[in-house]
Amino acid sequence: MVLLKIFRESFRFAIQALIGNRLRTFLSLLGVTIGIFAIVSVFAVVDSLERNIRESVESLGDNVVFVNKWPWAMSGEYPWWKYYQRPVPSLQELSVLEQRLEMAQAVAFVAGAGGKTVKYESNDVEGAEIGAVSHGYQDVYGFELSSGRYFSLLESASGKPVAIIGSNISEELFQGVDPLGKEIKFMGKRAKVIGVFEKVGESIIGDSDDDKIIVPVKFARNFMRLNRESTSPKFLVKAQLGVSNAQLKGDLTRVMRSVRKLSPKAEDNFALNEVSILSKGIDSLFSVIDLAGIIIGGFSLLVGGFGIANIMFVSVKERTNIIGIQKAIGSKSYFILLQFLFEAILLCLTGGILGLLLVYFGTIWVTNFIDFNVILSIHNIIAGLFASVIIGVVSGMLPALSASRLDPVEAIRSGQ
Repeated sequence: MVLLKIFRESFRFAIQALIGNRLRTFLSLLGVTIGIFAIVSVFAVVDSLERNIRESVESLGDNVVFVNKWPWAMSGEYPWWKYYQRPVPSLQELSVLEQRLEMAQAVAFVAGAGGKTVKYESNDVEGAEIGAVSHGYQDVYGFELSSGRYFSLLESASGKPVAIIGSNISEELFQGVDPLGKEIKFMGKRAKVIGVFEKVGESIIGDSDDDKIIVPVKFARNFMRLNRESTSPKFLVKAQLGVSNAQLKGDLTRVMRSVRKLSPKAEDNFALNEVSILSKGIDSLFSVIDLAGIIIGGFSLLVGGFGIANIMFVSVKERTNIIGIQKAIGSKSYFILLQFLFEAILLCLTGGILGLLLVYFGTIWVTNFIDFNVILSIHNIIAGLFASVIIGVVSGMLPALSASRLDPVEAIRSGQ
């Protein structure tokens, strides 16, 4: 009952302070509002960016090992001069991997060329990515088609001029016409469309199927240099059910060293990469960004805290006579302290709620006008409110202590 009474009176005094000193209160709340807006908006954007990146990275497959020339290194020393001399994965090595790997469910060779123009009759699309893939690509990648089918084994083996196109390319190139069975032209060659990728949306790491065209690798070698680093050739190897990536990498190391005839003491001249490498790099990157967000928002909250402390000291000064009367009629010091402390917390919470509302409307604007999905999570809302309460406690403690320690006689006399 005592706490309820304190809360009720503190709320009444806070409302009176808000109404009676509009400009001073507005300027004080502005600091907290800006601080909460800064720190929560940074976290909302960073969390949304991290979520989008992780979803894009995880779409590569957590049970897939990538055999590349270059390792995916996110930190530490990177002896590029050593990696530069390595050979790229070749199509000739694919059949050996398929035969000798014991722990792989599927193996695929992938190479590509970006920024190409695709034509159909008088229509054309620029910036398309042309991917050359072996037959096992679908087994490794596991994509979905909105229409049509994947390459047959015969089409892959003989290098038939067939293609599967992305949804964006289908929409822009054919404009409502069924693309199946139509011939498209790219890189000086013609290919018949036999399938269309299901729309997946834009990937933040640039690996979306929507702007991609894939063709059998044996058809692609007629117009694409698959043994050059410019086409980024690589193997995608998917582990069998129950086989860990570590076991698969051991199996891959054994076979790749055998294929390339490396002596027992020679270093590997290939890199085995997996999604977890990128995930660790993302963890390190966003821990730094989170720290920067805390520092930026912290300075804003510090300014807001000084503003609240200032208004509370002024409030104590203005109500010194009332404090003296309250103490004279028996109010305890802790009652006075909690009264002013609750008032500071309510003021900060008001500023925090206003800051969260600004963030909320900002996320709606960004999502609708910039095509980037930003979500104000419950975690960030709770963090914003908690930060408001902490600022209220810290900034209101000294004024509340000074009010609770006033001598009732001196307080009444000073108000006369």
